[in-house]
Amino acid sequence: MAISLTVNGTTHTVDVDEATPLLWVLRDVLDLKGSKYGCGSGLCGACTVHINGVATRSCVTPVAGVGDSAVTTIEGISQNPIGQKVQEAWLEIDVAQCGYCQAGQIMSATALLEKTPKPTDADIDMHMSGNICRCATYNRIRTAIKAAAGEPVKKEA
Repeated sequence: MAISLTVNGTTHTVDVDEATPLLWVLRDVLDLKGSKYGCGSGLCGACTVHINGVATRSCVTPVAGVGDSAVTTIEGISQNPIGQKVQEAWLEIDVAQCGYCQAGQIMSATALLEKTPKPTDADIDMHMSGNICRCATYNRIRTAIKAAAGEPVKKEA
């Protein structure tokens, strides 16, 4: 079935079953490999994208459910000024260890800062709790979010 969707500002027509998870359309059809497959159940956050600015698990979102909504992936998040600040903070703080979860972490962090420009530790913990990092870089993630929010931070040694 031909489905039209807008990803990172570009409209695409894809020929897939309407129940196909958005993640597989992004990765296998549109060749956008930044969003990762983790759990397949929407629990780990590795597949997080934005749909109309809302952090959404693409592994459990049927492509037909996207409709006319704007999809933003990690490949396009730097077009968003807050997303760009988050990516810069991630590099400055050297958040990534293995890096597998980081695209989803950045997407969730950007959505948080869109809603809450100056988050508290509790805000960060609550909003980011659905994103799992097997390397446990949670302290660096929190520090990077604060840096992206404009707070002075000290990089871990």
